[in-house]
Amino acid sequence: QVQLVESGGGLVQAGGSLRLSCAASGLTFSSNAMGWFRQPPGKEREFVAAINWSGAHTYYADSVKGRFTISRDNAQKTVYLQMNLLKPEDTAVYHCALQFRAYSSSNYYSVPGKYDVWGQGTQVTVSS
Repeated sequence: QVQLVESGGGLVQAGGSLRLSCAASGLTFSSNAMGWFRQPPGKEREFVAAINWSGAHTYYADSVKGRFTISRDNAQKTVYLQMNLLKPEDTAVYHCALQFRAYSSSNYYSVPGKYDVWGQGTQVTVSS
């Protein structure tokens, strides 16, 4: 059974940093694209960042470009999200997700419906 477990969330002041981790189990991992999404209170789930299977290509939502960095360690079966210069509007539950299929277009990385496995989420709260 494939499982994803996030960790690293918490309460931080505006301008601070957090590093989220997502540990995968039950699969090889090194051939799967991974993504981070978030769901702010009372809002829809939104794309944050994605990384291809090798880590050579990364993609970001405009709202986090220049502040967040996605990376992966295939040997550890873990994907990371380094979040710097956090803002109150970054407050959300953050979920990592995995794609079983290798899509030919990077457009699919930002689509929640193209991910097959989701973690339970970790809360990030940024105070002003």
